[in-house]
Amino acid sequence: MSELSTLPSRPVARALRPDPWASALAAGLLATLLVAGCGQGGNTESKGNGAAPPAPPPPEVGVVTVTPGDVGLVTELPGRLEASRVAQVRARVAGIVQQRLFREGSDVKAGQLLFRIDPAPYAAAYQSAQASLARAEANLAQATALMERYKPLLEAQMVSKLAFDNALAGQRQAEADVAVGRAGVQTARINLDYASVTAPIAGRIGRALVTEGALVGQGEATPLAVVQQIQPMLVNFTQSAAEVMNLRRALEAGQLKRAAGDEAVSVRLVLEDGSVYPRAGRLLFSDLSVDPTTGQITLRAEVPNPGSVLLPGLYVRVRLEQAQAPDAIVLPQQAVTRSGQGDSVMVVGPDGKVGPRTVKVGNAQAGGWVILDGLKAGEQVMVDGFQKLRPGAPVKPVPWQPPGAKASAASPAAAPAASAPAAAASAPASAPAAKS
Repeated sequence: MSELSTLPSRPVARALRPDPWASALAAGLLATLLVAGCGQGGNTESKGNGAAPPAPPPPEVGVVTVTPGDVGLVTELPGRLEASRVAQVRARVAGIVQQRLFREGSDVKAGQLLFRIDPAPYAAAYQSAQASLARAEANLAQATALMERYKPLLEAQMVSKLAFDNALAGQRQAEADVAVGRAGVQTARINLDYASVTAPIAGRIGRALVTEGALVGQGEATPLAVVQQIQPMLVNFTQSAAEVMNLRRALEAGQLKRAAGDEAVSVRLVLEDGSVYPRAGRLLFSDLSVDPTTGQITLRAEVPNPGSVLLPGLYVRVRLEQAQAPDAIVLPQQAVTRSGQGDSVMVVGPDGKVGPRTVKVGNAQAGGWVILDGLKAGEQVMVDGFQKLRPGAPVKPVPWQPPGAKASAASPAAAPAASAPAAAASAPASAPAAKS
């Protein structure tokens, strides 16, 4: 007993105390087993019930509703502008140019003095012609007086018949000399007038082709300048003979009807920058023959040009409405699929499912295609959302809006959207204050 009582009791008490780390580890393992058991039971229950996830809603696609009506068939053709009248100013007499009396690029009137050629030799020739005429008139007066004296003498048989005939011939020759002299005076006067070069028509004059001191009219009529009348303007354009024949056949068959009113002969010009000229022109004529080298028919229209905005030689596109298609539809170009097998569109049925439909396409007009046949009134044609289609799945049709309309509709919401980042940025700033 004394030996046992002397053994230390502290180690025994330490061995019987539970370890806190072991208890925590055991508790964690027990929790893991309980969670795994609950998860297995839940999966088994869900598999046993057979419940499926909910189906996604049908995708939205943009559609347009078919509304037939009379659609004007507008043909767009290339053309060139030219002045309605063009006159070349030329030197009609030889001489040295003394003065240029106009400003290049300005508007001139008919008969306005443009150039002055040295008139001295022509003035001298005119005076010489006047002198020759005066001499001829004096000879005529002398011959006439002699003839008047011979008439009574011939009746009294105091002069011979030969002398009378000579006097009569002299009078007639003098009359002819007077006529020649008058023509010479007129010719000299014309040449003197030609020394003052005037504008043959009213219009806009270009640059001067000669300068002062130049010798002109020596052997040929030297061009001095060009005057063009650009109010109104003419536009020449061509159309394929095949298109003209097809149009005539369609009009005769009743498939198309002629454009009504003033639009039947009106044309519109599209300038090089894509803008439409605000003033409409009128069709003047259509050529009666076909160009054998190109197979084109030439047409000409007249366009008003106030302010001289249009210039000769300018390239334009001519929009010409030649006929109207009854009960036709205009669809956006992205709604129509064109291929070698034919043209088709996607139509949304009453059940919400989409199916292809073959259509007959006419001319392009205002960014769309004219549909002549294949659709009925009230049908919905798909325009966008093709990437959302799934085989056999229905869609939700919504009215289609052009890109420009979408941008304008989204612009009012830009201010609230812009304020959202500011609100989000202010939230972190207030968080530290709340935490303190």
